[in-house]
Amino acid sequence: MTLDPDWWRGAVMYQVYPRSFQDLNGDGVGDLPGLISRLDYIASLGVDGIWLSPVFTSPMTDFGYDVSDYCGIDPLFGTLADFDALVEGCHQRGLKLIIDQVYSHTSDQHPWFVESRKSRDNAKADWYVWADAKPDGSAPNNWLAVFGGQAWTWDSRRRQYYLHNFLTSQPDLNLHNPEVQDAILGVARFWLERGVDGFRLDVADFYTHDRQLRDNPSADRPDAVKPWFMQRHLYNIDQPETLPFVERLRAVTDAAPGRMMVAELSSDLALKVTADYTRGSKRFHTAYSFAFLGAKFGAAFLRRQIEILNAEADIWPSFAFSNHDVARVATRWGKDRPRDFAKTLIALLTTLRGTAFLYQGEELGLPQSDVPYERLVDPEGLAFWPDHQGRDGCRTPMPWASSEPFAGFSPVEPWLPVEPAHVPLAVDRQADDPDSVLAFTRRWLAWRREQDELKTGTLTLLDLPGRTLAYLRGEGPKTLLFIFNLDAEETMTTALPAGAWTSVFDLGAHIDGDKAVLPPGTAFAARLG
Repeated sequence: MTLDPDWWRGAVMYQVYPRSFQDLNGDGVGDLPGLISRLDYIASLGVDGIWLSPVFTSPMTDFGYDVSDYCGIDPLFGTLADFDALVEGCHQRGLKLIIDQVYSHTSDQHPWFVESRKSRDNAKADWYVWADAKPDGSAPNNWLAVFGGQAWTWDSRRRQYYLHNFLTSQPDLNLHNPEVQDAILGVARFWLERGVDGFRLDVADFYTHDRQLRDNPSADRPDAVKPWFMQRHLYNIDQPETLPFVERLRAVTDAAPGRMMVAELSSDLALKVTADYTRGSKRFHTAYSFAFLGAKFGAAFLRRQIEILNAEADIWPSFAFSNHDVARVATRWGKDRPRDFAKTLIALLTTLRGTAFLYQGEELGLPQSDVPYERLVDPEGLAFWPDHQGRDGCRTPMPWASSEPFAGFSPVEPWLPVEPAHVPLAVDRQADDPDSVLAFTRRWLAWRREQDELKTGTLTLLDLPGRTLAYLRGEGPKTLLFIFNLDAEETMTTALPAGAWTSVFDLGAHIDGDKAVLPPGTAFAARLG
């Protein structure tokens, strides 16, 4: 494996949500041996590596994002030996492997918290965020939890409140404490020594809190489904003390050649924070926000976000259109569109200047699953149903074989139901269909792999007539042109920029003289010269 320190620039990474990828031991839950059995499939897509969601020891109240042992593999997924086999299997196939790390909080069953809550003067008393009640017994301030309710829970042993930005079973670590930072850096070293190629850092802007515990101001959104969105989160996340810790973490990562870190950022000021957390060579290598993971869509919206992220040449953004936390993009942006629109979205995602993250099933064009209430398991979905149905709909099992029980994911009833609409889109149905989204993804990523302009080339936005999104990648004689008609109904005919352009990949549009003709939801790709 190459130790090129910049391998991640322009890479396409494939996110695996292991609970739902492949069950090999027959318990209805995906596991590491199941993932290993599908590595050839992942490699066949033409991606550069895998982002693996948590497989660490956990009581699973938030399905692995509540860690009770940072250096152990949960028996649900396998063993450390299975993990080592996964690392080796990835590297044998030329795939990188980055793993989720949750450093903002732990499970309340983590030994650190078990000790911390015993008293106010034990060795780990200050490893979590504890605060006294107000004189009337109420919580220290008005901070809210993402999954509903206040972000503070009373503990009768310490006679104090502890902070949890998520579930009550996910107490926040006190990363203001140097001992906690040292312990977390030790976790990072443990996994780097086992050969991982980097980390995806969960909610990285949640690492520190305002020491004065000031109230958050109102966001003037009284109609929000989730109370979380009714506040501007000025004090419970994205504090200046986070960045020195990030720099310590970067130093540990840089000590292992060829490794990288991508941060998930959830701040109200996502684009500004992306720059703050990735600027220079001492912070995260790259980061993504939820800017492209919401409902907003359209050429003007996308252009504005791209424009902002490309304003600073010394930051390297990452992009995702789907993941384990949001409705699948085929439904969120592509509802009622032809199936081929999924191909256009993949082309868009992987031609932006940055690192792309493709979520499992996105290469099949899978729509969001409709999970009935009685099968919901996501605490967020259970709390806010029916207006917000949570994350189960994007986490249902991967469909491998249309004629096998449970679409080939498991021999028994899975932890979440297989979506009936996914069965005809199973891998075995699409693998031999040259017009399928899967076949397109393989051809497209194989072509993309040979285009240096799409790895590290510049991006220049164009102003072309019509409601199109257009940009150039690279400079000089090998410049690539991409035009996207994101309208659902209208065909766009737009004049091409000056120069001799030659179509390089069929994305549904065509040249007519000096114009590109783009039917609804299609794109145009050409090279200068």
